[in-house]
Amino acid sequence: MKLVSIVILNWNGKRFLEQFLPTLIRHTPHPDVEIVVADNGSSDDSLAFMEKEFPLIRTIRLEKNHGFSGGYNRALEQIDSTYFLLLNSDIEVSEGWLEPLIQKMEEEDTIAACSPKILDHNRRSHFEYAGAAGGFIDKYGYPFCRGRIFDRLEEDRGQYNDSTEVFWGTGACLLVRSDLYREAGGLDEQFFAHMEEIDLCWRLKRMGYTIHMVPSSTIFHVGGGTLERGNPLKTFLNFRNSLLLLYKNLPRGRRDKTLFIRMILDGISALRFLLQGAFKEFRAVFRAHMAFYGMKNSYRGINKGDKTAENNVIVSGIYPGSIVADFFLKGKKNFAQLDQGFRQEKRGKNA
Repeated sequence: MKLVSIVILNWNGKRFLEQFLPTLIRHTPHPDVEIVVADNGSSDDSLAFMEKEFPLIRTIRLEKNHGFSGGYNRALEQIDSTYFLLLNSDIEVSEGWLEPLIQKMEEEDTIAACSPKILDHNRRSHFEYAGAAGGFIDKYGYPFCRGRIFDRLEEDRGQYNDSTEVFWGTGACLLVRSDLYREAGGLDEQFFAHMEEIDLCWRLKRMGYTIHMVPSSTIFHVGGGTLERGNPLKTFLNFRNSLLLLYKNLPRGRRDKTLFIRMILDGISALRFLLQGAFKEFRAVFRAHMAFYGMKNSYRGINKGDKTAENNVIVSGIYPGSIVADFFLKGKKNFAQLDQGFRQEKRGKNA
């Protein structure tokens, strides 16, 4: 049994394997760590490339594209290690990147998962969209990060170099305890892709564990390797999955009101797309809401008697305001401009 299994889920990403796998191997000399490439039904020559260039690296072949969630769940079922490290194929790791993550997990058994600082591969002085320096959500389910609010990316000047508890760690690079991953039920396959790591982290927090960001570990992410921002499918998945995220995890006493307001905000976003002439994105928001209504019944009763929490538990770290209002109306463009009190709130019961 290995200490860590670094698992790269690949889908038609031969170019990224060719570019970044040698660096990963060079900067991961730990004898108790294995690298695994799980191929998610690629139609390019990724598998032939792995067999020829890296025959000693374990490859798991999945028969079709199961999405991010389903691909990882099926791959991790075949792996036995203390920690799983989910790693995107389009990431360049730096020297000494892994040790601080392992050390953080070994410090406290209440830490379920952690992520490194994630910078932009093409603009290396700035944070990257997918996780920056640790993720949070506001009370309406909009995700944001230390170093990134909506599409505004801050320059990394060391302002977030403190190791701290966060609400979610990026699925681009997430070290998670294998036993807790399985106990929580893994990644939700109905999400298919996008925001599934936030859902997993929320469930882990509801179980009483914490999520941390470790800035002494740094990686560089290309981003958009599968779906670029502005892609209507990505718009659809983000809007739909955000609604599913709230429906699944909020206490029942807060859920309906929160979803009602969130849908109004989504409607404003859709109108903005329409006024910009982005008709495909406008339709994507509408389709996302219709899909949510069709899917939410599958989560009925999810808060009753499951392992993830007693009913009505409110976890810490949810921003009590609206990041939409703060960003667009109040001009708060950087994380440091937000009221930081929410990060120290204690978990409690919903009234």
